[in-house]
Amino acid sequence: MNEEDLYYKYSYYLKQKYGEKVYKLPVNLNISCPNRDGTVGTKGCYFCSDKGTGFEMLHYEKSVREQLIENRNYIGKRYGANKFIAYFQNYTNTYMPLDEFKLYMEQACMDDVVEIDVSTRPDCISREYLDVLQDIYHKTNTNITIELGLQTTNDESLIKINRGHNVQDFIDAVNVIKEYPFDICVHLILNLPWDEDQDAINSAILMNQLAINQVKLHALYIAKGSVFERMYAEKNLEICSKDEYISRVILFLENLDSSVAIQRLIGRAPKEETAFCNWDISWWKIRDEIDHKMKEMNTYQGKKKVTYEKRKRE
Repeated sequence: MNEEDLYYKYSYYLKQKYGEKVYKLPVNLNISCPNRDGTVGTKGCYFCSDKGTGFEMLHYEKSVREQLIENRNYIGKRYGANKFIAYFQNYTNTYMPLDEFKLYMEQACMDDVVEIDVSTRPDCISREYLDVLQDIYHKTNTNITIELGLQTTNDESLIKINRGHNVQDFIDAVNVIKEYPFDICVHLILNLPWDEDQDAINSAILMNQLAINQVKLHALYIAKGSVFERMYAEKNLEICSKDEYISRVILFLENLDSSVAIQRLIGRAPKEETAFCNWDISWWKIRDEIDHKMKEMNTYQGKKKVTYEKRKRE
């Protein structure tokens, strides 16, 4: 972590790793999820609409290579970028026939793609698919990151959002992935209505115990077409205030090891696709508020974790 930073920014992590700025290129596949096709459930996660969670993507009718080239040309020109990450973002990207998975991953191997990120569920991790990624890693020197949607370390909350897996499934998945030379990023929603401050602390502690490489934080938004949209309209879903979310993010960061890179502090979604999102405030303004509050509190990522370790030694 840069000594001048309050937390270990993902942009700094990438610059350390690749020597320059690196940008993600989202890839959209025509796939689904075991929590929708009947394998685990049919209603999906209650926060998710039938469009999934990826909003900034090209249509899946275009091939993986076509999507990457189109996005690369746009982002490369706009930001002067030379290195990219192929990000398989939406739905469950290890939930398809193995030969299709292999084809998609091979199509992502391009000279200026330095990394492939695969987003998936903890209950959809198998060695066959990880072996494919390991072959790509060794043959092309393309780094691999597995992004796991955990959302919360509270098993009761996982049931209430109809997630279809539990925390132990996540731990088991991490232990399997750690047999491979891959990084792991974990997605967490810090303000689920049934979670409390202690759940944020517990999440940080589990990330530390499992030596997770990166985390991506989200504030709960209400996607149109989701089960949560109906609950929200019926006033059966209570969302915390912005200030409460900011406090919980800071509490999480204070208890998180300083070696864990922070991909984001809050997510975003198009206004036309949501019934509620980020208290109608731009995501970057909330990020800046978090930074300001941390400076005001004279705190930083890992501060309380360090304190706990000192107490143990004493």
